[in-house]
Amino acid sequence: MNVSQIISYWGYPNEEYQVVTEDGFILGINRIPHGKKNSNSSAPRPVVFLQHGLLTSASGWISNLPNNSLAFILADAGYDVWMGNNRGNIFSRKHLYLPPDSKEFWEFSFDEMAKYDLPASINFIVKKSGQEHIHYVGHSQGTLSAFIAFSSIPELAQKIKNFFALAPVIYMKYINRLASLILRISSKLYKIIFGKQEVLPQTIFNRIAGTTLCNHYIMDIICSKINFALFGFDPQSLNLSCTDVYLSQSPAGSSLQNILHYIQAIRDVRKVLRAYDYGNHTQNMKHSEQPIPPQYSMKTLNVRTAVWYGLQDNLADPLDVQFLLPDIPNLIYVKSLPLYNHIDFLFGCKAPWDIYYEIIDIIRNNP
Repeated sequence: MNVSQIISYWGYPNEEYQVVTEDGFILGINRIPHGKKNSNSSAPRPVVFLQHGLLTSASGWISNLPNNSLAFILADAGYDVWMGNNRGNIFSRKHLYLPPDSKEFWEFSFDEMAKYDLPASINFIVKKSGQEHIHYVGHSQGTLSAFIAFSSIPELAQKIKNFFALAPVIYMKYINRLASLILRISSKLYKIIFGKQEVLPQTIFNRIAGTTLCNHYIMDIICSKINFALFGFDPQSLNLSCTDVYLSQSPAGSSLQNILHYIQAIRDVRKVLRAYDYGNHTQNMKHSEQPIPPQYSMKTLNVRTAVWYGLQDNLADPLDVQFLLPDIPNLIYVKSLPLYNHIDFLFGCKAPWDIYYEIIDIIRNNP
């Protein structure tokens, strides 16, 4: 199923839109305008926008049962829920002029997601919903692009009431050893393997493996350990009956340039985050108007920000998060979760009680 079909399967109202970015990418956006039991109210509902992480899609917010999926929980709590898809994933593989099999289509990283995707998505949601301000929830890369966008585009930041950062990623010095080894592979080798274009797209193999091979208890654990090796996996924290859903929906694809940008961040010994380095001054001047890519700073981030992070997280390492927290000027809430790894923020059985209901409480106390 695609995102719309999953939403409808569980009996929720569904709307689907396409948003065009300033540089021509066409992004898929899904909306759950209300829950099952609160459809009669005509009053405007507060808007919550959910943005997924690396190599995933909007489906991550609805892959569990309704009482364990953030999007459904928010809709049933009275919110107008929107879910974005970054350029290049399975639901955002269109462009006004560039075909997805062209090299030019895949020349992007999280720089462009912050510069183009988030502004286009948020501006569309604000206009369509009639709400001048919205709440934003990001996971992993969804926090990374938001930190960059909200700190560098003041007019966009003014439209955000609260920023909820789940497993935030900015600094990557202490990233898990396995993840670090994978991401430290030579850039030239990555280009040979992926042909300078797409990385880990959703394929028919994903769907077949998820729905046929990985839908039995023993295979659930084996498949999950393989698929989530990079992100971390604890079988006790997940509803293994949903493993086939997780694996048939992800990975959902991204660009090689995006992966190489992460590699650059990991290799930067100064513990800073910079725009993508094209490897020569001419290209850097073309894209950044300076020979060395600019450094991103969180010190101009004025959005109210709440952070949840896991002490077992392979990618948003707790030491990197601790380094980030002092750089967030308007930090309103921080919670560390001792047993959480990177995917538990989306799929963890205890996530509603550890995170989701707290998000709702913060929104209600700070409308």
